[in-house]
Amino acid sequence: MRAVRFHSLGGPEVLRIEDVPVPAPGPGEVLIRVDAVGLNRAEVNFRRGTYLEDPRLPAGLGTEAAGEILALGPDVTGWAPGEAVSVIPAFSQNDYPVYAEQAVVPASALVGRPPGMDAVTGAAVWMPYVTVYGMVAEVLRVRPGDRVVVTAAANSIGVAALQVLRHLGAIPVATLPDATHREAVLAAGATEVVLTGPHAAEAPELAADLRAALDRADPGGTGGAALVLDAVGGPQVAQLVAACAPGASVLVHGGLSGLPTPLPGGGYAAVWLRRYRVFEITGDPVALRRAIAFVRAGLRTGALSPLVDRVFAFDDVAAAHEYLDSPDRAPGKPVLLVQDQARALRSDQ
Repeated sequence: MRAVRFHSLGGPEVLRIEDVPVPAPGPGEVLIRVDAVGLNRAEVNFRRGTYLEDPRLPAGLGTEAAGEILALGPDVTGWAPGEAVSVIPAFSQNDYPVYAEQAVVPASALVGRPPGMDAVTGAAVWMPYVTVYGMVAEVLRVRPGDRVVVTAAANSIGVAALQVLRHLGAIPVATLPDATHREAVLAAGATEVVLTGPHAAEAPELAADLRAALDRADPGGTGGAALVLDAVGGPQVAQLVAACAPGASVLVHGGLSGLPTPLPGGGYAAVWLRRYRVFEITGDPVALRRAIAFVRAGLRTGALSPLVDRVFAFDDVAAAHEYLDSPDRAPGKPVLLVQDQARALRSDQ
């Protein structure tokens, strides 16, 4: 089979498509045909060597996919060959890379795809919505009327957050570097959009702008934000904390700034500042079960609607990674189409 691997750290140019043996599933594992892969910035950082774990070279990539079960490992029950599934990010890229025509993954990371959901959409669902669910329903409990700031709101997690917050009755205010995707994030559920410019950390007016936007969005409320979902990190966090009401929380779930995230000094309201990773949920079977139920219910009612940005052919994986790391990305999730589109669609129907 063909699989994407890299033998050295670096930019998209280190990615190679190589012929490798088809793996066999072991106990607790399944072999799937991979039809589509959801692309995430974690893979960019893994390829560069700047992720939370170091790649074991030569290394593969990816934790989010959609396809069809081909074979079951020993002792796997509850699944059968031919079932259409999505793969939830619940494992290390070193152990179960999915940028390949076939992949072995843990059976515990599978979720059945709803009837009528194609592979491209199935590869774009779980990382964004499970990430957001964990922040607003497990780590914290967002309540109707809560004021929430969502930074970098045009990426896949930002769009998912706006949809989830709107569904929960919260009042979300989004930040963007410029107005390019303003209408898209308003359509996703933002009540107000604050434009930060390219150097938000150097703009001392950001906190005041956020407080003003929160007051416009919620004229009857008082104080600043009750919660910030921050994908940026870095020095900007001080401005986000200054935009919060006493007792608020700032959850930093990304590091788009590429800069250290300091604990703000004195002069701020008492705010809980916390790092968050999706593996807190996907690594907990009970929490993951609740997350899956929440997302499935939202998909059924239409409250949650996965937004696919661009679809890249498997052979264009280097271009897909270049786009994945581009500041000019459109809202939503980029997807890598591994199998022929017609074949993938036939298998889904």
